[in-house]
This record gives sequence, C-alpha cells and structure tokens, in this order.
Amino acid sequence: MNTTAVPEPRTAAALAARRRKTEAALERIHHAIARLRREKAQISAAAVARRADVSRSFLYDNAEARAAVAAAMDQAGERRSLALAEQDDEREATWRERALNAEEALKATHTEILAQRTRIGELLGQIRDLEAEWPQEAIQRITTENTTLKQRVRQLTTDNRTLDERLKAARSNLRFQDRRVADLEARIADPSPKS
Repeated sequence: MNTTAVPEPRTAAALAARRRKTEAALERIHHAIARLRREKAQISAAAVARRADVSRSFLYDNAEARAAVAAAMDQAGERRSLALAEQDDEREATWRERALNAEEALKATHTEILAQRTRIGELLGQIRDLEAEWPQEAIQRITTENTTLKQRVRQLTTDNRTLDERLKAARSNLRFQDRRVADLEARIADPSPKS
C-alpha cells in the first residue's frame, strides 16, 4: 500500500490559510452585524449570513460566529422590546387624546342638535302662522308656480350639462386642429423631401 504523507510545511500553510479565511469571515460577520444595527434592520442568522457572504452552516459551526450573532440578536431583542414599550405608550396617549377629542366633539354635537331642534320648532311655527294668513287658492297657485319653476330648473340643468359637453368636445377639436396646424406649419417651414 502506497501512502504519501503530506509534508509538514504544506500542512502548516493550509492551516494558516484556513485560519486567515475564518478570521476574514468572522470580520465580515462583525461588519455585517454592525451594518444591520446602523440600518436598524432585523438581525437574524440568515440576514447576517447574506450580508457577510458566509454560509449559515459556518455561523452555526463556528463558536465565535454563533456567539456574535446570538449576542446581536439578544441585544436587538432588548432594543426591540424597549421600542415596542415606547410605541405602546405613544399609542395609548394617542388613543386617550382621540377619546377626549371625540367626547368633546360629542358634547358640541349634542349642543348643536338641541339648537337646531329649537330653530326648526320656531320655523315650523312661522310656517303655520303664514299658512293661516294665506287663502287656500293662493297656496295652490304658489305650489303650482313652485312646481313649474322646479321643472324649469331641471330643464336648464339638463341644457347646461349638454352645452358643457359640447364645449368640451369643441375644445378637444380645437386642440386637435391646433396640433394639425402646427404640424402643417412645420412641414411648410422644412420643405426637405422625405424618401
């Protein structure tokens, strides 16, 4: 059986290269964690592995890498829980303020409703007083005139809408014609033959 032994200097060089590669990967991991913290991004093994360009298995197999990621995740978790507590306090204060504003608006609305009801009652009384003064034929004539005027308003509204549509169409045609005239003027100004 023929076995060739690897000479000692080659083994040492391979081990040194592997050590340098591991140290470079650990340095990239620390830089990736620092970048994620600066960006306030979520720190996870997958995110660190992507940013540091290392495999997840390296993160789990290497004790120093595993410890660095775990410490960063723990620290981020504490910061996240503090931030969540602050957000809850802010939300509660916001809701409290909204509730107070809604309560105040509700009181103002009730006051306004009461004032409107009083005004409506006064106006209904005035209408009854006016109806008592007018004879039945005058009320019938005014009602008929009111109906006629309402029909006239509806007709004028329809006519207005039709005229408005025609105006829009005319403006559109005018814009088209302006573009066409500009195109023709450009052709006249530049009479170079086109092949």
